Amino acid sequence: MVATTEDYRLSVYQGADDARYSGVVKIFAEGIVGSGSLLYGGQMILTAAHLFDANPDSVEVRFDAPFGSSTTISASLLTILPAYDSVSQNYDVALLTLAQPAPDYARRYDLYRQRDELHQVFDLVGYGRPGAGAEGVTSEVPTSAERLVAQNRFDTDVGTLDLFTFDQMSWGPVAGTQLVADFDDGSVALDSLGQLMGVNDLGQNLLEGLITPGDSGGPAFIDGQVAGVASYIARFAQGDQYLDTNETIDSSFGELAFWQRVSSYTQWIDTQIQQTYPDAPQHPEEVVTAVLEGDPGSVQRAYFLLQFTGVVAPGESVSVAYQTRDGTALAGEDYIAVAGRAVIYGSQQQTVIAVELIEDVTAESNEHFWLDISDPQGGVLPGGASVISAQRLILDDDQLIA
Repeated sequence: MVATTEDYRLSVYQGADDARYSGVVKIFAEGIVGSGSLLYGGQMILTAAHLFDANPDSVEVRFDAPFGSSTTISASLLTILPAYDSVSQNYDVALLTLAQPAPDYARRYDLYRQRDELHQVFDLVGYGRPGAGAEGVTSEVPTSAERLVAQNRFDTDVGTLDLFTFDQMSWGPVAGTQLVADFDDGSVALDSLGQLMGVNDLGQNLLEGLITPGDSGGPAFIDGQVAGVASYIARFAQGDQYLDTNETIDSSFGELAFWQRVSSYTQWIDTQIQQTYPDAPQHPEEVVTAVLEGDPGSVQRAYFLLQFTGVVAPGESVSVAYQTRDGTALAGEDYIAVAGRAVIYGSQQQTVIAVELIEDVTAESNEHFWLDISDPQGGVLPGGASVISAQRLILDDDQLIA
């Protein structure tokens, strides 16, 4: 859950039955509870590294489907961003590789790749303890659905905040890698970043919220893409008076929350996801255009190989937008729709786009779908086209029994 402006039971905060948030998961790490988000490809969970500071022997991930059912899957691999600094909460990012495919009902999320997050409103979603801004978090055990959603606005970067409050920070945040929001109650007095920095914003009214314990690792969404990973909360003083509605750091009005800035880590995340495609083509002659549907529980993907014929300099990148399109195969029935941005980074010449197939045991005709490529950045499409498309055929491997 998240701390909300009013009672968390209000319908505006309920995220359990909203399909947009079906890929936001609850993480269990031997007594530690956190949140995370299922990334594109359907095999990795993005979350916070500090959930695993105790080096748990096992980690489980729970997916909650809209309207009741759930699926729990073990993590087969934990990958922590190598630069992670637990003392200063820098680079607090981790990836969990699932031991089996994520359920088809779970939404897959792309990364928010632009560097324009400041002053944008975002949705925060998680499984933290409930609370309200006037009182902070409680020890109450929720009797309703756990996954809640609220809104806030990224007001500043942690490096800029450090310039104004360096004498209050006992940690050393790295500029450009964390995004900050305050918990506004609508008053000027508790507009903390307005008071500290002159970044004035009185909040999102009833929808305003902040992360609580248990929300760590959960996503901040801009336009449905993961822009932040929930990391920690803090409070600051102006003069001898804390900008807080009470005397405790408890996700109450006036406190600040910090999210790891996903746009700082996209290359690392993309690289890790590519490694979950062991059978992906590396050369054009290895591309398979007709793929067996497979049986339930198997991992079947159709791959599209994207190559760049120029030179990508170190530190630079080229990218394209991509989106699946129905043919005779239908998204949600035969394959899982994808849409996002594929990036080829410096010193690379190619990347792979994967589309998960939905397996069944029903005999049917072979079916096809399309992947459309558009909006090239840093290069051009063949022949100067604005859109190019490729088709994949799904081969049915079920038989009718007479």
